[in-house]
Amino acid sequence: MTQTIVIAEMSNNAVHASTAELVSAAIALGGHPTIVVPCTDASQADGAAGMGADSIIAAKSGAFSHYDASGWAAALDAVAPHGTVITGASPQSKDLAARLAARRGLSVVQDAIAIDGNNITSPVYSGKAMQTVSATGPVVVSVRSNVFEAATGGATDASVVATDGDVATSVQEFMARASERLDVSEANIIISGGRGMGSPDNFSHLEAIADTIGAAVGASRAAVDTWEAIPHSMQVGQTGKTVNPNLYIAVGISGAIQHLAGMRSSKYIVAINKDADAPIFQHADYGIVATWEEALPVLHESLKGMMG
Repeated sequence: MTQTIVIAEMSNNAVHASTAELVSAAIALGGHPTIVVPCTDASQADGAAGMGADSIIAAKSGAFSHYDASGWAAALDAVAPHGTVITGASPQSKDLAARLAARRGLSVVQDAIAIDGNNITSPVYSGKAMQTVSATGPVVVSVRSNVFEAATGGATDASVVATDGDVATSVQEFMARASERLDVSEANIIISGGRGMGSPDNFSHLEAIADTIGAAVGASRAAVDTWEAIPHSMQVGQTGKTVNPNLYIAVGISGAIQHLAGMRSSKYIVAINKDADAPIFQHADYGIVATWEEALPVLHESLKGMMG
């Protein structure tokens, strides 16, 4: 493969840092990456400078003012060079990956977690198995966050190309929960609570640990469904967010298939549960059989000591 196109991951009209990870994925595929930045103002492409790409294209269009899957796909299809296309694995980017693949008549591999030459590995069957696809020609691939190291260097200036896209419907605004805490989909460390926490008020203990070690706080579907105070934005799992941290701490989470599908690719998993037979222990690297009341204070004190 020679030509590889990276569609920049955008957040609030700016190039997200995870785009540099996508460039590393493109390099792993053996390509010479070009970053295509969907923007309404060419200056927005400045954020892609030094992210390791051979070149940068600022795809300027009014279609990019608000997200519309078909409009974005049409506009990007018109300017992005033909070849393998790499996107992020956010819900928006996976949607876009599928649309671009359909427009170009290419196969699509979603949620890639490893690339070895032309071989692309991704989870299937809710994460219960892994498939490896050998790409013998151009494909469209969405890549999970925190899988590749961020690329550096490369092009710093962008060429500007105007493009159009027909917008049928569009997302006018993404409303983020008012919080300074990390989003689980971007964190390298996550501590999540389940219904075993007993009450949403007890998530304050998870937040205290998260503040100590710089982690994000997540939740199981059971916790989100049970307590209105725990928002869906915290949910990890098949119907929530798929995460890939270096460390995942599951507290009071039994380990249902739905939850495992969203976090089983974590590098290290620590489980705290009072039920020694909880399924989560079958997937954990380290397990503590205890109630959260017994385990968390000890864990927090130990972590505070380690963090100095």
